[in-house]
Amino acid sequence: MSNDSRPVALVTGASYGLGAAIATKLAGDGFDVAVTELNPADLSDTLAAIEKAGGQGYRVALDLRSDESIAAAVAVVLEQLGRIDLLVNNAAMLLAKPALDVAADEFETVMRINVTGTYMITQAVARHLIGSGRPGQIINIASTFTTIGSVNVSPYGISKAAIGGLTRHLATEWAPHDIRVNAVAPGTSMTKLRAEIFENDRKRREAGLSKIPLGRFTEPEDIAGAVSYLASSAAAYVTGHVLAVDGGMTVT
Repeated sequence: MSNDSRPVALVTGASYGLGAAIATKLAGDGFDVAVTELNPADLSDTLAAIEKAGGQGYRVALDLRSDESIAAAVAVVLEQLGRIDLLVNNAAMLLAKPALDVAADEFETVMRINVTGTYMITQAVARHLIGSGRPGQIINIASTFTTIGSVNVSPYGISKAAIGGLTRHLATEWAPHDIRVNAVAPGTSMTKLRAEIFENDRKRREAGLSKIPLGRFTEPEDIAGAVSYLASSAAAYVTGHVLAVDGGMTVT
């Protein structure tokens, strides 16, 4: 059971990268943190980082393709930690291929995970908050593709555009319940996959950097810092906002 004096955050897709950095930062900010992954065994490093930062961590299995898994994940967090004050929707699926080659089932899988799954777990957490009469927060991890287009990532980009709409609509609907809904839109991040691609294609790496006025790729800590701000009292009057953290890429 979580310490009643500490709020509880639920961060999806937190075994590495953005999710792990966000979970660790929130632990340092005073949250106990439940983290999810398809295979909870993959969360050991994140749990260690949460505890090192001063928080209590709890691992949860979650498959956003399954309504039953979503309901079970939220229920077990409430049972074990007693409350959820903040949901960070980080888990997502990337499909990178030309639009002409995308099959219907591939498109539907991306939408099921990135849009429907995100919507349903957000709904479950909001039901808990409204039912208990307590304020809360939802922070969605969007993308620069929420507002701009690119080649060979259309299913993912379309799903992230939907996250922008989800953020604005739910912020409006749940404001009377003192539930703030915001999003953070990362720029080009040096993920494991992108690092491998750039290692073999230096010209592509330089082309990507040339689009970023600040001259570097997005780091997980950049996104964790933005989430920390939105989750803090400093952002108490911010809702329905998609915060671009992209080094200026979307303003050029």
